[in-house]
Amino acid sequence: MYALNNSASIKVVGVGGGGVNAVDRMIQDGLAGVEFIAVNTDSQSLAKSEAETKIDIGRDVSNGLGAGADPTVGRRAAEENLDVVEQTLEGADMVFVTAGEGGGTGTGAAPVIAKAAREQGALTVGVVTRPFSFEGLQRSRNANDGIKALRDAVDTLIVIPNDRLLEVTDEDLSIIEAYRLADEVLQNGVKGISDLITMPGVVNVDFADVKTIMKDAGTAIMGIGSANGPDRALRATENAISSPLLEARIDGAHGVLLAFTSSTDLGLREQAEAAQMVKEAVDPNANIIIGIIVDESLGDDVRVTVIAAGFDEADDVLLDTPQRPAQSAPAAAVPPVVSAPAAEHVPGQVYQQEQPVETRPVVSGGQAPSLEVPKVEESKSHRPDLDIPPFLFGDE
Repeated sequence: MYALNNSASIKVVGVGGGGVNAVDRMIQDGLAGVEFIAVNTDSQSLAKSEAETKIDIGRDVSNGLGAGADPTVGRRAAEENLDVVEQTLEGADMVFVTAGEGGGTGTGAAPVIAKAAREQGALTVGVVTRPFSFEGLQRSRNANDGIKALRDAVDTLIVIPNDRLLEVTDEDLSIIEAYRLADEVLQNGVKGISDLITMPGVVNVDFADVKTIMKDAGTAIMGIGSANGPDRALRATENAISSPLLEARIDGAHGVLLAFTSSTDLGLREQAEAAQMVKEAVDPNANIIIGIIVDESLGDDVRVTVIAAGFDEADDVLLDTPQRPAQSAPAAAVPPVVSAPAAEHVPGQVYQQEQPVETRPVVSGGQAPSLEVPKVEESKSHRPDLDIPPFLFGDE
């Protein structure tokens, strides 16, 4: 029997165009057990969001027309309505702040919002993307500054470089599709963590486990991989930790969350082999917490989520990863995800949807153990010279 575990209040805040688009995608895909909040300086775009709570910030500095790609305007806008932001975040145990870095609102406002959440005692996790190189040097510089500011404001920061999407997608990918995939990456970052808390588990990873790994952790990296057939758990883990979307390797991490999601037929030996691979890659004294989540819809597939955090300063290369050479394609604006008529907003007002997103009960199982795995023979597929899998988030 699974136990009911819905005590943790989780809020997801999408900031700016990219962040709000990511929130809308989570709502459309039915991500449950969390509260969605959309924050923007662009009143017209904000009105189209499906989030149950919307905060229109910075009317005095932006007139509801956006931040004009100026992070200073985004920061001032958030500060102008900080009291409304704080009130909306009140009572949260965990707050995700998600944004596309490099623009005005997401880059400037996200650190202000994250700081407010953390000061209220919430475990605060930033999940952001770096801009594509073709968006220009100024946007890249804005992103670097914004990432540094956000890193100081959150407990844990996960950064995913958009340029890596070019390595795992078709050559004929359109600009609009590229931005859609960037929004999807943000969604997967939030979903990968929140599902650990809210999904049913045979061995449950609860909020306390997540907090143990992610509180004051600084840099974190997350990989998601899936596989089926022989050695599926091992290959899914390989895919997760070698994903092209990671900005760094998990080597040297002091804290790891390792979650296996599958139908009920996941065997002990295949789980042990996969866990042993992760154990060998991270710090010898790392705190590794394992969760086993049941999702019968996966059939023969196994999905593995690896979140590694707590890197030594020498190992922490998150902010030093070089950008790819600039491409010749022009920058393009992110289109709104939902086409709904604009509504007149009052500055700093919080708006509630008439029909909030329906959530389902959250169930969980026993407590998640620290890693103690039996010694197993090394699988043929466990080798150091693996080819990087050519797919998004390591799916097979």
